[in-house]
Amino acid sequence: MIQQIDLSLMEFIDQQILPRYASFGKSHGLFHVTRVIKNSIVLARQLGVDINMAYTIAAYHDLGMDGPRAIHHITGGRILAMDARLKRWFSPEQIKIMREAVEDHRASASHTPRNIYGKIVAEADRDIDEEVVFTRAIEYGMEKSPDKDKEWQWKRFVTHMEEKYSINGYIKLWIPHSPNENKLKSLREVIANKSLLRQRFDAIYDKLLQGKSE
Repeated sequence: MIQQIDLSLMEFIDQQILPRYASFGKSHGLFHVTRVIKNSIVLARQLGVDINMAYTIAAYHDLGMDGPRAIHHITGGRILAMDARLKRWFSPEQIKIMREAVEDHRASASHTPRNIYGKIVAEADRDIDEEVVFTRAIEYGMEKSPDKDKEWQWKRFVTHMEEKYSINGYIKLWIPHSPNENKLKSLREVIANKSLLRQRFDAIYDKLLQGKSE
């Protein structure tokens, strides 16, 4: 029997938690958290773990973007742990596990997530769809440095791709044989081909710029 999310929990998340993402910009907004939730549910069902925990972790994972991005994973874990409303659905031990998962989800983390839920949300957050990865990176650059021109944004984009997603990048996949493995391989091939990468950048950047002017 396929696990289903508790309907009262889903209603609470939809009404009280997800609307908070509307202020985080496109790169970390509702579209992103919705994808992380969807990916987390798929992985939780595959691995046979508590789907309500995986769903809640995904919903809370970027709430720390309210503060400094560098520590958003720590802030997000604290927000989850301090939300007394979650006691309706989860035990103190489950909340502790969920806090650890949120704290461990960041791609630049140097250590392996402490529990399976941390691995799930970390994997789900690394939604390695080429269009999504490139678009989120460009959106973030445009949001944080709107005064910079296209060439500056291109250089920032390339640096980010090399540091995070290239063969020497810091991104790590924690669940063997996940769909992300083949996607990351394909993504790295594009990153290694700078003329092709530039074509992808130009197309997305110009589309976003046009959208802003309309």
